[in-house]
Amino acid sequence: MSIVNPSREEIGDILRKAKRIAVVGLSNNPERESYMVAKAMKDAGYDIIPVNPMIDEWEGIPAVDRLTDIEGHVDIVDVFRRPEHLPELAREFVQIDADVFWAQLGVVNEEAYRFLKEKGCTVIMDRCIKVEHALTKRS
Repeated sequence: MSIVNPSREEIGDILRKAKRIAVVGLSNNPERESYMVAKAMKDAGYDIIPVNPMIDEWEGIPAVDRLTDIEGHVDIVDVFRRPEHLPELAREFVQIDADVFWAQLGVVNEEAYRFLKEKGCTVIMDRCIKVEHALTKRS
């Protein structure tokens, strides 16, 4: 099974509807890609939930260790982890009933993709949320 992402128009709709993004693997180091992308999304008006057991907070927002530690609904789970971690994250994702599982640019795992699609989930892999936001933003 190959990975088939939603169309750019569908991705734009997802980003316009979303309010809360849980960023898995978010670093509190401003030089890391996860930090820069999350900061751009925060600056664009999204609520960011840092998910990383190695940090206490990001930009003053308390971090959680796991997706299942998040209170309230999550619109997008944006993953900055190596591909081999995606199956476990996909199982957590299903437990929290979030809307969209998004694996960042260069991150693909067919096992996780297949599992999530079989559960009827929306899945985006190998795409940068910051780039997609810029490409689909309506003025």
